[in-house]
Formats: sequence, structure tokens, C-alpha cells
Amino acid sequence: MSAPTMPRTSIVTCPNCGKKNRVPAAADSIPKCGNCHQPLPWIADAGDDDFAEIAERSPVPVVVDLWATWCAPCRMVSPALEQLATERAGQIKLVKVDVDAAPRLSQRFQVRAVPTLMVLRDGEVIARQPGAAPVEALRSWLDQALQAQEPGTPAKEAGGA
Repeated sequence: MSAPTMPRTSIVTCPNCGKKNRVPAAADSIPKCGNCHQPLPWIADAGDDDFAEIAERSPVPVVVDLWATWCAPCRMVSPALEQLATERAGQIKLVKVDVDAAPRLSQRFQVRAVPTLMVLRDGEVIARQPGAAPVEALRSWLDQALQAQEPGTPAKEAGGA
């Protein structure tokens, strides 16, 4: 009998009080600071085997970053996405998927270019954007996706930024 696996966690510094907190990759509720009780930025990595648990069952909308280690635009957009996750702590979750390590997800979401960004609500794709964009354009894209998209309606492709 094998030992139970520990849930994956990351250490996140609270943007409100500066205390370090352990944040699980998957949870039923929004992570909050153990010190000041403010929502924490929720950023997690996922792959083929744990994507459903980490992204599709999230209690908040998820921004999925389908990226690759060799991709320069992917590395450039990453800080902008992390900034949005910090600004929207408690409202969104950022899930990063390395497409080279997750071929089934790459095929499932028909990734043709990296980075490819998606917004999921209740496990459904409600918006998709290929390519990197500055934080202002990403913020606008995210706002439109979260405000205009009703659950059950088809996903929208974003135009060029």
C-alpha cells in the first residue's frame, strides 16, 4: 500500500499584509491569508492528470495560460497574468499549463500557438485568446469575458490586441 499523496501547495506572500501562506493547487473555497483573512492570489500549475481537479472544479473563474518553456512571448506575458491574479485575488484563479508536458490538454483545446489564454467558468471555456498581450489588453479581455459571457453560451475568440 502506497503512502497517501500530499496535495500540491505553493507559498504565496499576502499582498495586503506581507505574510507567507501555503495555498493549495485545488480547493473548494478561495484561499485567504491566515493573518489578515484577505483573499490571496491563486496561481497553480496543472497538467494532463490533474487539470480537472485544479481548473475545471474551481469555485471561481479560471484564467488558463497554455505556454511552453521555449516560448519568449509566453515568458513575457507571465508577469502580466500574475499581476491580474494578484489584482483579482478572490475573484479568479490562474492555472498555468506547459503544453509540452501536457499533450492531451494541448490536443483537447486545439492549441496551435503559444501562449494561448482561456477563461473557464464551471469547467467551460467562455473566452479564448491566442498570443501574448500587454496587461491592459489582458485586463480588458478578462473583464469582457467575465461580464458579458452567460454560462451555457458559446465561447468567443478575442481579436488581436
